[in-house]
Amino acid sequence: MSEAAPKIAIIHDWLTGMRGGEYVLEAIAELFPKAELFTLLYVPGSISPTLTTLKRHTSLLQKIPGAEKRYRHFLPVMPKLIEQFDLSGFDLIISSSHCVAKGVRKPEGAVHVSYVHAPMRYIWDRYEDYFGPGKASPAVRLAAKLVRGPLQKWDRSVSVPARVDRMVANSHFIAEQIQRAYGREASVVYPFSDLSRFNLPRDPGRNYLMVGAFAPYKRIDLAIEAFNRLKLPLVIVGGGQDEDRLRKMGGHTIDFLGPMSNAAIADLYSKCRAFVFPGLEDFGITPLEAMASGAPVIAYGEGGAAESVTEETGVFFRPQTVDALMEAVLRVESGETDGTEAKCRARAREFSKERFQREFAGEIHAAWAQAGKSYDSLEKAIQSGWSSLAR
Repeated sequence: MSEAAPKIAIIHDWLTGMRGGEYVLEAIAELFPKAELFTLLYVPGSISPTLTTLKRHTSLLQKIPGAEKRYRHFLPVMPKLIEQFDLSGFDLIISSSHCVAKGVRKPEGAVHVSYVHAPMRYIWDRYEDYFGPGKASPAVRLAAKLVRGPLQKWDRSVSVPARVDRMVANSHFIAEQIQRAYGREASVVYPFSDLSRFNLPRDPGRNYLMVGAFAPYKRIDLAIEAFNRLKLPLVIVGGGQDEDRLRKMGGHTIDFLGPMSNAAIADLYSKCRAFVFPGLEDFGITPLEAMASGAPVIAYGEGGAAESVTEETGVFFRPQTVDALMEAVLRVESGETDGTEAKCRARAREFSKERFQREFAGEIHAAWAQAGKSYDSLEKAIQSGWSSLAR
């Protein structure tokens, strides 16, 4: 008699929009269409149809009025909330985590594979970006200082092999952070860009482009200051917590367009002089989108961008200063990146969704087999067409 397919739970921190982490989550959900989805908070209408088809469970945070806009304020209690999910009866736990998702309590006998976008950003390497001088009010900085130690202690305690069987990082940069924070080895499976969205003819103009959330570590302020000084046109797409401050910084050559549709963003990629990526990123999906559109990338030469952008598809700058960024922009202005369209598109094709799903299915299978589980049962849980890729 054959074994039944395992019952699968997918855990994600929160669902408030479709960004890089949510597209990765969607790709995982496509592999396991019968899985159930657990998340601290869900904002209706904010996620893709693929994710809405999964049976969904939310935490007590869902019942708090206004939480959809102020959910980060509940960071100190998020460990307690994530641990309250009852995963009894589930055989395979897959977490997609940049905050607390990997801290779920694993049932006895289950296998837990965590795709780590970053160790909890707010308390480890990105603490100063969020709570450093000038980044938050004195009261918020004091509160962050008080909870940082306990949150780090909890984060380490739930990252042991007894709680997470296998860790998968989205870049070697993050794998190194996992080693420092948790003392764990992590394999690497790179994220992807949806190449089908970026097939417009290349028609570059004078405008440079940035796309992304207005979070402190994105260093949009660095780009604004550089382009203010250079008096060159910079178009910025997106919004977020730093928006008011950044808009006040913008000079007459800085154009804030706010959030835009995927089609409109694809058009901007195809027409930009180059894409600007000044932050220290875990990996970074937008440089892939720019390269898929044939656009070169100006990137800070550390972190995940150094693993996707190459010297043939863009210009790196170091250190992370306005002067260094200005110098990189002037290299593009001089024509250094002209003729890179074919190389950019070819590089982006190396980061396809199919490659991600194949490699991630392999990581799931490796963890399943290491736990002494039958491959035949796992095969029944993987979407038809992907089963053989998990071998």
